[in-house]
Amino acid sequence: MATRRALHFVFKVGNRFQTVHFFRDVLGMQVQSGASGAGASRTGEGGRAAVPGNILGRCGSKGAIENVVRFMEELLVLRHEEFEEGCKAACNGPYDGKWSKTMVGFGPEDDHFVAELTYNYGIGDYKLGNDFMGITLASSQAVSNARKLKWPLSEVAEGVFETEAPGGYKFYLQDRSLSQSDPVLKVTLAVTDFQKSLNYWSNLLGMKIYEQDKEKQRALLGYADNQCKLELQGIKGAVDHAAAFGRIAFSCPQNELSDIEALMKRENQSILTPLVSLDTPGKATVQVVILADPDGHEICFVGDEAFRELSKRDPKGNKLLDDAMAADKSDEWFATRNKPKASG
Repeated sequence: MATRRALHFVFKVGNRFQTVHFFRDVLGMQVQSGASGAGASRTGEGGRAAVPGNILGRCGSKGAIENVVRFMEELLVLRHEEFEEGCKAACNGPYDGKWSKTMVGFGPEDDHFVAELTYNYGIGDYKLGNDFMGITLASSQAVSNARKLKWPLSEVAEGVFETEAPGGYKFYLQDRSLSQSDPVLKVTLAVTDFQKSLNYWSNLLGMKIYEQDKEKQRALLGYADNQCKLELQGIKGAVDHAAAFGRIAFSCPQNELSDIEALMKRENQSILTPLVSLDTPGKATVQVVILADPDGHEICFVGDEAFRELSKRDPKGNKLLDDAMAADKSDEWFATRNKPKASG
């Protein structure tokens, strides 16, 4: 299965501004985007992206913001896309209204595992379950950024720090740098029946088992040595996805999508969205099939050829994202009416 790639994990976010700050300024990821709009990213002093004044105004004085929002030259949005209605494959969850997608990572999606930040306008927060157990990455710079920005860190092992993104999503930062290009090491998901899940991911989806500890109910799997891995961790009790449930995505040759769907049908496995084509205005149309593993973790397989075209870095990404955040008056709308945003 060397032709398959680990692509991204989908996070539902209620506070887009603070979440972007975490990924862009604490972790040091780049934003990769592609909504409609014109113009290159604004640059300020020292070649850094300029922060629009109305965004600065949301967080406090300019002096305080300079210590919080540090837009470095290399920290760019990879893609940002705005949609007026819900996704046919429920990419934004079970919501029909306006939403946005922002891709952030440490480099191009062709060879980096990235995060997809899904923002539904009007939804202020999402209840967390116990399904997503964290993303582990190796970056001394991220640890340094967190300390400088006074972002909460807790050392859980020697040189390993636990932190949380807005919304409560856990990240584990290893205080070291790697020679390989992508610092993202693994995504950890909770499972109830360890052996059943291991069989699903290795035998049905064709992942190689890199590590396995039956006593600790843990396994590390992946499609290639140089890709982000999937860690399965057994827990006691049921996996609860709650409202914040995410989705992990992989690519494969387009001609394998129908084979994957047929295999799941033969094995009586869950198919959430049968093979379907998804359009992004002005970009490539991709085909996807959405599955669910024995614990209900959502899995997207997308045709690799079209996805590589769709996921090309958009040099306007930062500006598109910043403009969208500046134009988003939903917080003010709810505040003036003394109403809270809905919970997911």
